[in-house]
Amino acid sequence: MRTFRHGAAEWGVACPQRPSRVAGLAMAGFRVHDLEALRMVPHPAVTLLLEFGAGPTVLDCAAGRQERGSVVAAPGFGSGGEVRARGENVECVQVRLSPVIARAVLGASPADLDGGVVSLDDLWGREAARFREQLGEAASWRDRFALTDALLARRFEAGPPVDPEVARAWHRIVDSRGLARVDELAAEVGWSRKRLWSRFRSQLGVPPKRAVKLVRFDHAAHRLVAGEGAARVAADAGYADQSHLHRDVMAFTGATPATVAGEPFLAVDDIAWPGRGTPAEPRASGNLPPGLRPLSGRR
Repeated sequence: MRTFRHGAAEWGVACPQRPSRVAGLAMAGFRVHDLEALRMVPHPAVTLLLEFGAGPTVLDCAAGRQERGSVVAAPGFGSGGEVRARGENVECVQVRLSPVIARAVLGASPADLDGGVVSLDDLWGREAARFREQLGEAASWRDRFALTDALLARRFEAGPPVDPEVARAWHRIVDSRGLARVDELAAEVGWSRKRLWSRFRSQLGVPPKRAVKLVRFDHAAHRLVAGEGAARVAADAGYADQSHLHRDVMAFTGATPATVAGEPFLAVDDIAWPGRGTPAEPRASGNLPPGLRPLSGRR
């Protein structure tokens, strides 16, 4: 376990020694004695927080709503900067799921999250409580990662895949770093714009245009954290100008680009999520279901 320090805060961060057996799944372990009002920055993945510590993690959401313990959050959760995480003696495994595998792993579409967060107990019932106990009883982070990977791989293999056209459109958005155009995506997979919008949103939980903006923002935000200037980031990331970047960052985080550059939620990524934490996108493989194999051509 490595130590991440940000101001007065100190976190223990653990990483798996090997990648998940499921393409599109990444995880990290966290141990934080005193977590104070951590701003949740939107990310283009479904986030699964599996807590097992002495003190539950508390998410303070908009309109005074709270969620405690293990939760599942939709892509882009935290937009507007209205969500804060806090807690004492926090221990958890955080999983980031590519939206194209999330439906199979969760047993429900990310669209059912309605852009927000739900308790894992509500989604999985007793299985969530049993798994929390197993994580708490595990002797090491290595064992916890193995338990988590085995559970999620089992659920993934039994779950329904997304449409290959939807998966292909998502891959293109990620590969382009949010510069893909929705009209071109629809033409590439052989669908109308309306059909792509409907199937994409129902299966991944976010409309295509929103996905494009979210992936572009994520790429830009990490470049800001790396110390690059806002003007250069705006030009290279496909924004019309620096003001456009500023508006987008404010819309997603409620903070300016200069403030976001120092956010611990993003700064820890170099330790916790090698490659900046966007799960590797599923590619053609003999052990992937047909719905996750890229199309060989248009239909």
